[in-house]
Formats: sequence, structure tokens, C-alpha cells
Amino acid sequence: MSPISPISDSAAATRAAELREQLHYHAHRYYVLDDPELPDAEYDKLFQELQAIEAEHPELLTADSPTQRVIGKVLDGFTPVQHAVPMLSIRTETDTEDSGAIAFDARVRRELGLDESAPPVEYAAELKFDGLAINLRYEHGVLVQAATRGNGETGEDVTQNIRTIAQIPLKLRHTDAAPAVIEVRGEVYIRRDDFDKLNERQRELIAKGAKNEKTFVNPRNAAAGAVRQLDPAMAAKRPLSFFAYGLGDVQGWQIPGTHSGMVDALQAMGMPVNGDHAVVQGAQGLVDFHRRIGEKRDALPFDIDGVVYKVNDRALQDKLGFVSREPRWAVAHKYPAQEQMTRLLDIDIQVGRTGKLTPVAKLEPVFVGGTTVSNATLHNQDEIDRKDVRIGDTVIVRRAGDVIPEVVGTIADKRPADAQSFSIYNRLNGKCPVCGSEITREEGEVDWRCSGGLFCAAQRKQAILHFASRRAMDVEGLGDKLVDQLVDSGLIRTLPELYKLGVAKLVALDRLGEKSAQNLVDGLEKSKKTTLGRFLFSLGIRHIGETTAKDLAKHFGALDRIMDATVEQLLEVNDVGPVVAQSIHTFFAQPHNREVAEQLRACGITWEEHDGTGDLSPKPLAGKTFVLTGTLPTMSRDEAKDLIEAAGGKVSGSVSKKTHYVVAGAEAGSKLDKAQELGVTILDEEGLKALLPQ
Repeated sequence: MSPISPISDSAAATRAAELREQLHYHAHRYYVLDDPELPDAEYDKLFQELQAIEAEHPELLTADSPTQRVIGKVLDGFTPVQHAVPMLSIRTETDTEDSGAIAFDARVRRELGLDESAPPVEYAAELKFDGLAINLRYEHGVLVQAATRGNGETGEDVTQNIRTIAQIPLKLRHTDAAPAVIEVRGEVYIRRDDFDKLNERQRELIAKGAKNEKTFVNPRNAAAGAVRQLDPAMAAKRPLSFFAYGLGDVQGWQIPGTHSGMVDALQAMGMPVNGDHAVVQGAQGLVDFHRRIGEKRDALPFDIDGVVYKVNDRALQDKLGFVSREPRWAVAHKYPAQEQMTRLLDIDIQVGRTGKLTPVAKLEPVFVGGTTVSNATLHNQDEIDRKDVRIGDTVIVRRAGDVIPEVVGTIADKRPADAQSFSIYNRLNGKCPVCGSEITREEGEVDWRCSGGLFCAAQRKQAILHFASRRAMDVEGLGDKLVDQLVDSGLIRTLPELYKLGVAKLVALDRLGEKSAQNLVDGLEKSKKTTLGRFLFSLGIRHIGETTAKDLAKHFGALDRIMDATVEQLLEVNDVGPVVAQSIHTFFAQPHNREVAEQLRACGITWEEHDGTGDLSPKPLAGKTFVLTGTLPTMSRDEAKDLIEAAGGKVSGSVSKKTHYVVAGAEAGSKLDKAQELGVTILDEEGLKALLPQ
């Protein structure tokens, strides 16, 4: 802390007051408005200056000083707080459909004695936050006490923990007109992104051997636990937030005549208020609000479990009154629960289109998120370990919107005594459950994968699509829908069977005419003449992209030498590291992968090979950079690129001073303009062919 020169008592008091005001102002802009005016370093300087003045002049320390946000000794327990105005709960409408809102409006109109001809009732509609209700008591604009709801009559004093929440003002704005007493009620919660960061930090602490640390099941539990920490320093480590939405005891202030007006007044005082609130008219207004929030619920940065409707006019609220200590003028309209508890019966392992192994929880059916769920994802082994999920556990299942249901946690005290830790590798004995190939997990990867890409039935469609893609074998006419038909009908089980297809077999498929069938057969025949690099890329070996495949072909010159190469020999190839080398070696170590490659060669697929001392074909374009633009008359861009690269040239995506040639076809665009501007030589297709070896 920078030393502060001694100043007089009066000057210190004046400066401390100035600093408190500045810090309150900038904290409000940062934490509430999300619109900071001051860099963090400058804020810190002001904060440290105030700390120094208060250390030198302890008599100047005030309850609303920003330096008092993280203070206090560890408590033995919480002091009871009698609420001046009870914190009553509101009725919950469990009918999650439109009819729930319509029924509430009908009750209100009936209690008010309104007939069908009367105008619609005006309501304030807002979110029902999934957090912990708190009462904040301000006297003459300064926060003096914070208390939990408790049983509604008596709560617990949690002032020192609530002071750690930066969004909650220690001093209300415009305190010159502040009420003698105002109790602001709202919800303490944790944002989803902050919750994820909190759990990540907890996992790191646990991994380092920290005692008494744990991960949290959901944001609400984490928020409630933080508020009830006896040590405020621990509470300060939890990323708590706050929204205001109501009042308790009020003295010396004229409360606005509507609920929406009161919320606006709280916001003007510096209280954080959620923006998703509205004034609506009648039952249809409530229905529309419920639907609108329901559609965006999953995109909200925090959890809600419903919305709240309140008759907006306070005079009408007084007329409606209460029943069984619940206001007749308000209701919470729920959405389907997104989390439920159920029992984990078993764990299955599914193989995805790319070979990824995903553990899937088999559950006792449970209604959650608006539907009955019996399966939920466990993501991967790391997630199983992190959550310590075991067969037989009582688990918490979450389903939000259209998101795949997932197991988010377990209830430890309900665990059977004989429940064992679960290992994907041990369950499968190291073998793919579909094809029996070895499963592998590379260093730094979270997913186990099947290594039998070409052979594995689960990966069949993906393997065929990749094999036929433009930069691989370039089989014209073989797209997603046709691949689905070929595999689902049983016509294709392995890649070599593609080259045994005839027109007669193909026209038997739905919606595939003779012309389309003949085009596919012709496309397959044309694809048989390729390059070793393209063929290697088409096999779909993990981590082997187009460039690496070309480098392998150039280095080894022949497929057999690549299939027989050791990891050490593979590492000699340009840009091939340990992960890539191991991936290639593992792939060709599988007998069925080698067999597929051999069968494809037997189908007539050919390419030029050499003796492994490098590509022996002439390289007249070595050192030259080309850019392709527009549509060429007789060849595709990919074909042109292959010819250029085979002749030693390089193909770039953008024109620069280093570009030697731009090959332009029909409808050439801005690249042609750029070439003309830079004076780069422009070629048509015939000009390109003239540069290629004949």
C-alpha cells in the first residue's frame, strides 16, 4: 500500500467522505450497470487510499465504507432476527400450461367482483429466481442488517456475509432523500458461468489434496451455503449475485402506487433489478409473458423455476388481501422442473459416428423438464470420476429445453454400501462394444475412442461420407441421404462394397432414378484414379488431415511402407509429432483396417508410387504461389490445386505481393481485382496447363 502523507482530522474526514462516494458510484457502475467508467487499477488506488485514511483515523470508519465488504470474525452461530413485516410466501401454481395463468386471472377478477365487460386487470410480471430470499434493512440509506427468510417470522442475521456481495449497495443512492427505514427484499443467487468456475476451482483444490472441500450440485445450494457461512471470508469466495423485487418495513417514504413503480424506484436507489419484468394486461398478457420467458429460459445466465404475477395496483392488492397468509394478488407460475432425483440402474457405452465412446446412464424413469427420462448422458470418464457416479446411486438428473438429459450429481448419503467406482475401460475390457477393436485415449484427451474406424459399424456412415468427400476420393453424387439409404438398407457394410454397386441395385432404393444411379456408378469408377495422399486422407485416420496425408505420401512413397512404419519412422515425417505418429501406427496395427485398405486396392483404386526418396515427378512450379478464383471450364478448383501441388507449387487463399500467379475462371471476384491492382500475372485454365508438366 502506498504511504499516505499525514493530514488533519478535518481534511481526513472530508477526503474519506469523497472517496466513499466515488467508490460507491464506480462500484454501482461496475457491478450493477455493467458499465464501468474507471480502470480496475484506478479503482484500487482509491480503495487503498481510503483504507489508509481509516487505518490512520479509525474514528472515520463507517458501516457503509466499501472497505467493510469483507470483514468480521468467524461466528459461533447466527443471531435470530424478528422480521418487522413477515416474509410471507406466495401461492405456487403447479399447472405449467397456459391454463395456470388463466386460472389466476379468473380468481383475481372474481375476488374483485369484475364481470366480463370490465377492462382487463393490469399485472406486473417478473422472474422467479432459484436462489435464497434475503431481507436488507437500510436506515437513512445505510445497510445495517441482512437477514434470511427463516420461517417467515424469524430469520437469521447474515449481514457480514451479505456485505461481501458487490452488487448490494452498502449505501443507497440519493441518500439525502433516503427513507428513515426501508427493507429491500430480493434473491441471492449464483450465475451459471460463475457456478462452473466455482466448481472448477473446487476440483483443483480437491486434486491438490485440500481437506473439507467439495463440488456443488447446483447454483442454488451453493448460494444458500455461502450465505449461511459462519466465516465471512469463506462467503466472499463464492461468486454471489443479487436481484431486488420487493419491500418489507418502510418508514418515512411514500411507496409508489404500483408494484412496477416500486421496482423502478428501487433501481433508482442503486439496487440491482432484473430487466426481464413487464407490465401486462389480463390473462393473455400473463400467458404471453410465461411463454416468452419459457422460450428464453435456457439462455438466461441464471436459473429460474417459474415466473411471478402480481396485481400491479397496490390499492387493488390491499382490496384483495390475504388467505392463509398468502396474498391473493400474487402467484408463482412454475415451469416443468429441470432437475429430479432418481436411481441409476446401469451404465451403457455408446459408440458415436466418429468413434467417441459416450457413457449413458440407464435410469429409473423420472418426469423432468416436461418429459419422462430413462437415459441421460454422463459425457466421459472424467465426468464420471469428477461426480463420483456409481451404479446404484441416487442421482440428480437435469433436462433443460431440448438439451440432452444429463446426470449432474449424486446424493452421497443414499449410496448403497456395495457401489463400486465405474471404469469405461474395465467395463469394456478395453474393446469397442460394437466391433471389438481396441479403445484408446490419447494423453490430454477426455474421450475414449474406438480405433476401428473403417471396420466399426457404428462409424460406418461417417467413414463412407469422409471417404467420398471432395478432398478425399471425391465420389460425385454420394451425399448424406444416399449414404443413409445404402447403409440402412444393408447394401453397404464396408468401404470396398461401394465399388461393387451396380445400377440395378441402386435403382431399387427409394427416390433414386436410373440416371442418378448411373451417375454414382460413373463417379465411383472415376474416383479409382487418385493419389496416395488422397487415399490416405480418405481412410479417416484420426489426426491425419489433408496436408499430413500428402507429407506421408511424399516421405514414404508407397502405402505398404506407411502401413509397416514404426512410430520412430513416422516421427521422421515433416510435422508429424508423437500423437499423430501413434494414431497412424495404432490404426494400421488393427488387422481389419489393413484388410480394408487392401480390399480397396483390389477394387482397382490406383495411384503412382515411388521408392520413398521423395516425389520423383518433375517440379516445374517449385517455389511458385498460386491463387484460384472463379469457375474453370474443365476442372474443379480441387483438381487444379492437386495439379499445381503435384508440380511443386503452393496454392494460397488470398492474393498478396508474394503471389506469382492468379488463375481466374468465370465469375472471378475480388481476388482478380486485387491481382490486377498488384500487377500479379493472371492465367486462364489453358495458361495454367501450359505451366504444368506435359
